[in-house]
Amino acid sequence: MTGKRWQLAHGRHLDLGDRALVMGILNVTPDSFSDGGAFDAPERALEQARRMIAEGAAIVDVGGESTRPGAAPVSSTEEQDRVLPIIDALARSGDALISVDTYREETARLAVAAGAHIVNDVWGAQRESGIAKVAAETGAGLVLMHTGREREKLPDVIDDQFLFLRRSLEIAREAGVKDGQIVLDPGFGFAKDADENLDLMARFSELAQLGYPLLAGTSRKRFVGHVTGREAADRDAGTAATSVILRLQGADIFRVHDVAINVDALAFADAMLARQTNLPGR
Repeated sequence: MTGKRWQLAHGRHLDLGDRALVMGILNVTPDSFSDGGAFDAPERALEQARRMIAEGAAIVDVGGESTRPGAAPVSSTEEQDRVLPIIDALARSGDALISVDTYREETARLAVAAGAHIVNDVWGAQRESGIAKVAAETGAGLVLMHTGREREKLPDVIDDQFLFLRRSLEIAREAGVKDGQIVLDPGFGFAKDADENLDLMARFSELAQLGYPLLAGTSRKRFVGHVTGREAADRDAGTAATSVILRLQGADIFRVHDVAINVDALAFADAMLARQTNLPGR
């Protein structure tokens, strides 16, 4: 697979391509859909972060507001009170790269100042466009995610991806974000039903036309339960299966709750990709 270097804040970077990278989800919220309240105390959150790093997470993604459908919104102050102490502690330990899961410009700016390397925006810079300016000014990596919430979608899942993500890319470029800072996320589960999610998985390789590294966030999503019949907490094996499928179709980064099972599954996907590349006649 063709390698790309993802430029991050604080002079850091990640090399993408030859090996799948895992982003561990750290929800410091009381109401996230599968682990709400499990890590809302700072001590438990830091313990979980260290566990994910030990299991092979390259990035820890810290979020202070649930993005599940129907979740109660929180104020920017409350969000910051939840995430900034965790980011500061992780940054001082120096154990991993840190992402902040936020759509708010102010939270993103404070998080990068506290030590975060990546800003992960589930609204693709289309809720608060100033978040792109934060990335431009700090050099932070910027994840632009597709969502179908609060708008009319095109009937074709890939056409809608291109429509939304191209607008997000325009916002980022106008703010001065460099191409090497950007990763795209197709937003599995965000205003997409089970069929749409499965169609998006089946056609995932078409997103390579956008020309940026791709992040996949299927972990414990409802459509995984639709296929497996499992409740949210029991969807990690199903998630690992989606990770393998999406890796074989070109995904670079995988945002997951259970790091260990996905690291192992993706090691096999990478081994198969390497073998295919080295087959006679290739």
